[in-house]
Order: sequence, then structure tokens, then C-alpha cells
Amino acid sequence: MSGFGNEFATEALAGALPRGRNSPQRCPFGLYAEQFSGTAFTAPRAANRRSWLYRIRPAVTHRPFHPFEHRYLPQPADDRSASPNQLRWDPLPLPGEPTDFVEGLIPMAGTGGPDTHLGCALYLFGANRSMRRRFFYDADGELLIVPQQGTLIIDTELGRLRVGPQEIAVIPRGLRFRVDLPDAAARGYICENFGAPFKLPDLGPIGANGLANARDFLVPRARYEDLDEDCELVAKFAGSLWVAGMDHSPLDVVAWHGNNVPYQYDLRRFNTLGSVSFDHPDPSIFLVLHSPSDTAGTSNIDFVIFPPRWLVMQNTFRPPWFHRNVANEFMGLICGVYDAKSSGFLPGGCSLHNCMSGHGPDAATFAKAVAADTSVPVHITDTMAFMFESRSVLKPSRCALQGIPRLQEDYMSHWLGLEKHFDPTRP
Repeated sequence: MSGFGNEFATEALAGALPRGRNSPQRCPFGLYAEQFSGTAFTAPRAANRRSWLYRIRPAVTHRPFHPFEHRYLPQPADDRSASPNQLRWDPLPLPGEPTDFVEGLIPMAGTGGPDTHLGCALYLFGANRSMRRRFFYDADGELLIVPQQGTLIIDTELGRLRVGPQEIAVIPRGLRFRVDLPDAAARGYICENFGAPFKLPDLGPIGANGLANARDFLVPRARYEDLDEDCELVAKFAGSLWVAGMDHSPLDVVAWHGNNVPYQYDLRRFNTLGSVSFDHPDPSIFLVLHSPSDTAGTSNIDFVIFPPRWLVMQNTFRPPWFHRNVANEFMGLICGVYDAKSSGFLPGGCSLHNCMSGHGPDAATFAKAVAADTSVPVHITDTMAFMFESRSVLKPSRCALQGIPRLQEDYMSHWLGLEKHFDPTRP
């Protein structure tokens, strides 16, 4: 074995290890490249643990898991919600009956809770009615709202935000607000953050510029309502919803100053980075916001996007590579096509890959990528995917497993078509 410091390299078949590259377009002997990560991508170098594996088949090629009945060892939870299975859902249908933003919340997955100030809860929402005289606040966590269809007018105590698809809004914990629908209907995704508030990530070796620029985040101007009418205030407190009557609008703040404020950001302003030679960096280069944890380089929650970008790396497998890691990833698609999935992952849909469960491109995407001419740059356009990523296991809700949106029962079959190409006689 050879290595530098604590970096080692070995091969059981001479020439099987790609020289100087981690994810070549075509690995020697028809092998598959897969990264196996034992720490967060952004952990300090001295603590970072990862290995690149060149294998006959990627780890994702297996049939669904089922509980293994053991005589002594603890069994999964009664609802069996947390499993190593990769899950994917069709888009959430818009409601057929009048439904406002609060009524249209669909819990999908979560971890931790407001009592520990750790973790998150993830939702889909679908609405076709404005909130009118109803107002809402979340005492449990801040809300990161990602519209996928339709525009939201979010009137808060501190002013108005207007956000549409490919934009986001963040509402501080406890701030009262109302959601109106100028387009008659809307749907999207929400991350309820129980931990440290979201902030811009440090840039490290990237330098002073790149990723999301602070100047592109917008806060509202003061705006008040002097309204003496019956109103309804809904609160999320300790995991439950409560309601109280009011004889006036709570949006009666005439002036304010401070930094505990709602804000919005246009994802199309993200300064995307990437390799201009070979290989491609970890997906942490797409990090927009993160909620830090007590471990350096490991987040309570990361919010990552996959926007339009150029792919110019030569002799490289350009789509996201096969991977197993410590992160728990909930992914959504705002528009277009995600470059690692050829079918089945639709705008408004979502997927969940928990820690150490293999994932990566499906069989059709792999076949196209290894046959591509990498001397030609490719411009990925008309797409916007995102990921909520946590260090803690994300447990799907009962509604996600048994209700709406529809869980795709055949998701694993998209990888079973990955064929064996290994031939030890042909490098």
C-alpha cells in the first residue's frame, strides 16, 4: 500500500486503481466508482474520513430491506418508519377542497424536536385558499419555505415577503405571519429547524467570494395593519397546534430595527462553483444555508441546491457519483430534470436517503454518462433541485408512508438495471 500521511491506496488487481482521479468517466476493468464517507463533507481535514471504492457493482443494487426478526436484539420501532430503504414520492396533489397554508401542511419526515433544540421536521404544503383573517406562528422552530408552484405573499409582523418558485423565505421562530395566494393555488416544501438558526456557511479555501452572497438576501420594509376585526391566531407549540381568538390583526408593527428578521433569497443568484479540470468536488459546494451543530464541519441541517451550471470536467463521470455517507438526505425538485435521475423524480416530488444507504444515478443516467464525449462542455439548464440534509436519521411520517403523496413502490428497481461490466482481462 502507498499513501501520504494517513491516506492509503491498494489494489487487488494491477491497474484497477485510477491514477490521479476519483471519478473517471469509465473506471478500469468496467468497475463502478463509489465514495464511502464516514464524516461530513466539510469536516476539518484532520478529522475527515472518506474512501473511494472501485467495485464490481455499486452498493445501491439491492432489493428493499425488511425487518430481520432476531431472538434477542432490539427490533425496529413499532411503526417501522425508520428503515435503511431509499424512498421516493410522487408530487403532492393540489387540494380539491378549500385549504389554506396551515391546513395544507403534510408532515413527511423528521428528527429531534423542539424540546432538545436539535433536528428538524420536513413538510410538503398544498393550498388553494388565502389565510384571510387567520395568522400563524411556530414556537418550535424557524421555517425555511421553498415554493415549487405558485407565488406566496407572506405578510409578517415585520413586513411583506413575496416569494415564488426558485426563491425561498425564512421565517424566524415565533414570528406571526399570514400567507395569501395571488395565483389561486400553491405548493412546495418546508423545513422546520429546531436547532441553531440558519446562517451563511464559512467559505474556507474558497476565499471571500462564492456561493450565496449576503447582499442578495432581502428583508421586508415595515408595513402595518390597523384592523379591528375578529381574527384567529394559530400556534405550533411543543409539536401541537393551538388556536386563539383576537379582536385585531397581529400585524400591527409600525416600525422595527434589529437582526431577528424574516428574509428571502432568489436561488438563481447562487454563485455556483465546480471543477474546471477533472473530477468534481463534494456537494458541499452547493451549500446555501446551514444550521451548525456542536461538531465542527457537521451541520444540524444543511440546505443545498443543484442549480443550472456548466459541466466541463474531462474524462470524468459527470453526474453525481455513487455514494454512501453519514448524512440523511431529503431531496426535492422545484423545476426541470435532476441530472442524476432520468425518470420518476418529478417537480414537486421528493426522496429520502438515510445515512449509509447507497444512492446515486439510475441505470439510464449511468449508461449515458459513460458514453458521453467529455471533451465537449455541457450546460445544464432549466433545473433547480435542492436537499435538506441532517446529521440525524430522518424518520418518515405515517402520512408519508401510507397517505399522500404517493410513495413509489418501484423506486429500487431504477438501480437494479445497473449491470456487471467487470472483466479482469480488459483494463
